[in-house]
Amino acid sequence: MQNILNETYTLANGVKIPKLGLGTWLTENARCAAAVEAAISVGYRHIDTAQAYGNEAGVGEGVRAAIRSGKIPREALFITSKVAAENKTYESAAKSIDETLEKTGLSYLDMMIIHSPQPWKEFRGENRYFEENKAVWKALEDAYRAGKLRAIGVSNFLTDDLESLLGSCEIRPMVNQILTHVGSTPLELIDFCKAQGILTEAYSPIAHGAALSNPLIVKTAEKYGVSPARLCIRYTLQLGMVSLPKASNPEHIRQNAELDFTISDGDMLLLKNAEKFKNADYGASGAFPVFGGKL
Repeated sequence: MQNILNETYTLANGVKIPKLGLGTWLTENARCAAAVEAAISVGYRHIDTAQAYGNEAGVGEGVRAAIRSGKIPREALFITSKVAAENKTYESAAKSIDETLEKTGLSYLDMMIIHSPQPWKEFRGENRYFEENKAVWKALEDAYRAGKLRAIGVSNFLTDDLESLLGSCEIRPMVNQILTHVGSTPLELIDFCKAQGILTEAYSPIAHGAALSNPLIVKTAEKYGVSPARLCIRYTLQLGMVSLPKASNPEHIRQNAELDFTISDGDMLLLKNAEKFKNADYGASGAFPVFGGKL
């Protein structure tokens, strides 16, 4: 079986995006730089960060260190960041894109996405921010045309959020990065995105660690002779998604890419229908808005 680190999807604009990426949420700058460099050294080519993570400088440092080593050219890497959820004007979004480029020390990003359709304190609230997101999207379109970004997309957008954007945009969103793991698989949203030519990306495919002790996941992983983490990552890949497991430990980073097995159709169906995680099951991460809580 082909090494997953060499496999890509093709975005609507023809840009290739690696199927497996390194997530960096909750990894501070110093550890992040080391994690990024370690990931690239074992073959990762896709790194995912965000303005809200506070580690764009660390990501950039790790990327530049890998490039300086002479082992990898910049064009072989795919670096993504996200416009902070609170930036809901054209001006603030456009400024933030330039700030991200400055913090990372990169001349361009491979992709920039809107982190959330609403500010985190209003996540999934009544105010849907449809018009504000159109303004932010315009800033992304302009940065894309200016060559600052090779691709643009969104994150945490529901079907109506996407429909609002699709009704007015000049460049269609290329990805929608959404919470997806066994026990929380938004199949209707994934299918809608696919029908619209929007690639879906799975963040927190291991449910921020909560999946590691889930009885169904543990039992199914044992059947394939793999760790629960690897089963969860493979699950999202077999849904046709980019998978973005978070890791900072070099050994975990390496292990997460050892995915030379295939989950059977029967087990995929079982995992798709797994009982949903409750917010409390995420532990300390349960208060994070994308897991259903509020700041």
